[in-house]
Amino acid sequence: MVTDLSACTSVARQLMAQPRTSTGGSESRIGGGARVRGRVQGEGDLVIEGHVEGDLTLRGHLTIAEGGSVSCDAIDAESVTIAGLLQGEVAASGPVQLAASARVRGNLKGSAVTIAEGARFSGRLDCDFDLPQELGGSAREARTKAPTRR
Repeated sequence: MVTDLSACTSVARQLMAQPRTSTGGSESRIGGGARVRGRVQGEGDLVIEGHVEGDLTLRGHLTIAEGGSVSCDAIDAESVTIAGLLQGEVAASGPVQLAASARVRGNLKGSAVTIAEGARFSGRLDCDFDLPQELGGSAREARTKAPTRR
């Protein structure tokens, strides 16, 4: 899963080297006691419960769990769920979700962005959506598309 472990502790190396199987395929975990500094990349899902300083590139779902934190320039993943702390940019090909406990400073880009009540977000959102007719969307769009939650 991870290619640059030069700055990781031996405990973090062991935690990240052990893929976990879930219903969606392989899942790796950076545990709550781990601190990782460096670029993280790979395939499969990743759950961060510890602390990561460095860019992340994943072909899978990234979860920053409550109590976890990431400080980076860029995250590139298929989809992202944030319940912890993030300082950095997110570019996801799928959805980005911020849980109520999320604290995010940085720009978010995804096919859809959901921000739960209570989440703190400071940055710019970049996602595609259609406005409902009452907010200036076209009448044709309002008839042919299912309503979206904002």
